[in-house]
Amino acid sequence: MPQLNGITTLEATLELVTGLRIGAGDSEMHIGGVDNTVIKHPHTQSPYIPGSSLKGKMRSLLEWRSGAVQQEALGWRDYQAATGVQKAEVRRILQLFGISGGDKAGLEEMLELGPTRVSFWDCKLQPDWEQQIRDDNLALTEVKSENRINRISGVAEHPRQTERVPAGACFDFRLSVKQLAGDGDDLLTTVLQGLKLLELDSVGGSGSRGYGKVRFKGLRINGQDSQAAFDAIQPFAR
Repeated sequence: MPQLNGITTLEATLELVTGLRIGAGDSEMHIGGVDNTVIKHPHTQSPYIPGSSLKGKMRSLLEWRSGAVQQEALGWRDYQAATGVQKAEVRRILQLFGISGGDKAGLEEMLELGPTRVSFWDCKLQPDWEQQIRDDNLALTEVKSENRINRISGVAEHPRQTERVPAGACFDFRLSVKQLAGDGDDLLTTVLQGLKLLELDSVGGSGSRGYGKVRFKGLRINGQDSQAAFDAIQPFAR
């Protein structure tokens, strides 16, 4: 197996441009309560963004961009079936995000792809931002009322209340990328392109209705300011 030569760390402020909803998976409903709550830390009740949500959405967007997207996450068989430029792109996706247990990876696959390179952290609210909100006696979340409009009668039906983290909230974002012997700069470039795709699309639920638009500010790579380089990225340029 190739040697681990280093770990690259990316850090930034993840700012919400629009309200974000990542569900808490409520097991019960309360009369008069909010129908859809957001995930919160069990001790502080502060909302956060799970690293798994960012990882899953970024991988999905990169798979769509590759043109090899399937119903399930791309795996070893998809890599073997791909050709040309698409094969190289699928390889980078699998190197970064890994392959599922269903692929039953053997020695051949491990030697070809190596271990998963990218690791996401859960994003907690920035302490200064959260403290300011609490000092001002403001809420860390908002409740948005929604309904469905009957196309014929024009009457609002099926009202529901959805909890969101409001626009303007700032989170601490961090991920790391393992560097193995033989890896090139293309893996880090793919990660940055994936982050740009997140900015262009959305995070969490109801993105088509305007939820979950985000931007990354003050991006640093291994502590060095890299925001200008990130802003210049064109994720669809070939």
